[in-house]
Amino acid sequence: MSKQLKVALIGNPNTGKTSLFNQLTGLNQKVGNYPGITVDRKQGFCKLSDDVRASINDLPGTYSLNASSADEQIVVETLLNHEHPDFPEVAVVISDIENLKRNLLLFTQVKNMQIPTILVINMADQMERRGIKLNIPLLEEKLQTRIVVTSSRKGTGLEELKKQILDYKELPLKPCVEIEEINPAYFEKLETQFPDIDGYKLWLMLSQEMAYKNLDQKLREVHSRLPEISPSELKRLQQKETIRRYLVINSFFNEAYQVDKNAASDWRSAIDRILTHKIGGYVIFFLILLLIFQAIFNWSSMPMDLIDGLFASLSEYLNNNLPEGTLTSLLAEGVVPGVGGVVIFIPQIAFLFLFISILEESGYMSRIVFLMDRVMRRFGLSGKSVVPLISGTACSIPAVMATRNIENWKERLITILVTPFITCSARLPVYLIIISLVIPNQNFLGFNMQGLTLMVLYLLGFGMAVLSAAILNKILKIKGRSVFMVEMPAYKLPLPKNVLITVIEKTKSFVVGAGSIILALSIVLWFLASNGPSDDFKNATEIVTSQPASQHLSPDELNTAVSSYQLKHSYIGILGHAIEPAIRPLGYDWKMGIALISSFAAREVFVGTLATIYSVESDEEETIKTRMSQEINPDTGDKLFNFPTGISLLLFYAFALQCMSTVAIVKRETNGWKWPLIQLAFMSCFAYLCSLTAYQILS
Repeated sequence: MSKQLKVALIGNPNTGKTSLFNQLTGLNQKVGNYPGITVDRKQGFCKLSDDVRASINDLPGTYSLNASSADEQIVVETLLNHEHPDFPEVAVVISDIENLKRNLLLFTQVKNMQIPTILVINMADQMERRGIKLNIPLLEEKLQTRIVVTSSRKGTGLEELKKQILDYKELPLKPCVEIEEINPAYFEKLETQFPDIDGYKLWLMLSQEMAYKNLDQKLREVHSRLPEISPSELKRLQQKETIRRYLVINSFFNEAYQVDKNAASDWRSAIDRILTHKIGGYVIFFLILLLIFQAIFNWSSMPMDLIDGLFASLSEYLNNNLPEGTLTSLLAEGVVPGVGGVVIFIPQIAFLFLFISILEESGYMSRIVFLMDRVMRRFGLSGKSVVPLISGTACSIPAVMATRNIENWKERLITILVTPFITCSARLPVYLIIISLVIPNQNFLGFNMQGLTLMVLYLLGFGMAVLSAAILNKILKIKGRSVFMVEMPAYKLPLPKNVLITVIEKTKSFVVGAGSIILALSIVLWFLASNGPSDDFKNATEIVTSQPASQHLSPDELNTAVSSYQLKHSYIGILGHAIEPAIRPLGYDWKMGIALISSFAAREVFVGTLATIYSVESDEEETIKTRMSQEINPDTGDKLFNFPTGISLLLFYAFALQCMSTVAIVKRETNGWKWPLIQLAFMSCFAYLCSLTAYQILS
């Protein structure tokens, strides 16, 4: 049985930590949440030798162990707590070659934790171009560690890193900065009171304003008995600690790290002047968005049609080849159509994550955040709010969690409340199917009209978020203002491996998360649509056959008529007709009403619900798009999914909070039901009014 080492990857944001994690683990990784919170937990596995493999924990990015956010607290608690499941046997601190001095602050702090620590200097491929020379032996001597120089882009240094991890017991544990020197008398007092615990660990527990809920019992008791210290004295000691660390780093850094200024080019500044220009920057961003949404429609049409046809054929195959009965009906009319209604959108969702990943990997996303700070300030927000808003294009839940980095409560609350207006990936299936039904697949000024419509919906969501923020900024009587700071990482070509892993993991997360909900709902919907309480449902064949209008129907038409009659008198039909008066003014029938209600579990369920209902109603081999395009409005005789109804639906999903998970996470982040209920009521009423107005005007 092979031995398994626990390894923690630690580093500042934008040091290439995730790239190194991907190089070491490949697709042999998993993403989850830390217990009790929704901060991402990334863990992977790497073979170090024939009989040793590493369990690698990619800790959240942090600039220091002076935690000021939930993700930074994760790093501190993991390193403090020997009982923590991810407590590392060896810590690997990642730094990048261009910001080494700043990165060493975090390294010296981790070294004080008395954990075997390796320093990785990443992005070595930049050294020659930047004219950087390193004295590795001097750095190793002064930092009391082993140093590995790597390049995630070229894949160099990985084998040396694995070797150093294997030999972690040879690493010195002596700290390179004696923290006690900032106040010898105070640390002597701590040592006397708690002789069994290292002074720096006591200092971390004392100096942070975090709850430390996940510490083991012993450390929690110690935390509760630590001597009080005034906030002003605490602040002064923290400043002295930082100064002390930089004094040590500066004492050798200029000798160990040298830069030939003649070799360094200023092309990055030139590009920044273009991409962050007060006018041109927005034009470039708009054109990039336009390109993305055009590609989402044009590139994915062929695989989507293939998937759609495969699921329709699979349903027909099950109906024709399995014995008649409940199980066959469940599979062919419930599970397969329901799941197929989401799987069909995998190509477009994958393309969306592909472009987002490329923007992040290239360094352009940080420029967008900087650029949008100018806009956000006018609406009561800061550039930090852009990070959650952009994250909201994937999912509102982690986007709401990302607001933890906003220090000011007013700005954070406003960002939480407006983030669900941003078009998330769960809305994408609804948008795509409706757009394909009601918007012509034609070009306008050289651009695909369906792609333009999709971009307008994204911009509409962002515009509503910003407008709502401005209103809330005027209404909320909360004072305070935060300072916006963002690091501009170096431009780099995205690594194909990193992009591929991101696309696979994000798409898999979407499919698994949505698929589990849809599978359960498909079974429930199939049951409600395949059973009814009255004799009208049970005797549907006799009733329909006895009607004069049925005498001239072909066998296939008669079967469809019977299925429609049964559906109307099923449990789901009764429920749908009960709510129909409230949604009829929006242009929706009772089937769409059922889909609206069920999609509160997850927005993307809307399409899967209709796929299940239509499959129960008809046993013909037809794709979900074909069935929806053939639906007739009984009041007018026109197609149900026409332009007015389609626009009404698009606006409803653009503005409605159709996601119970988002409601739950907002409740958690605001510590009560007040704000999520206000948010839910406002967004639902606003969506209803917008959809009503649009349908009535366009009709």
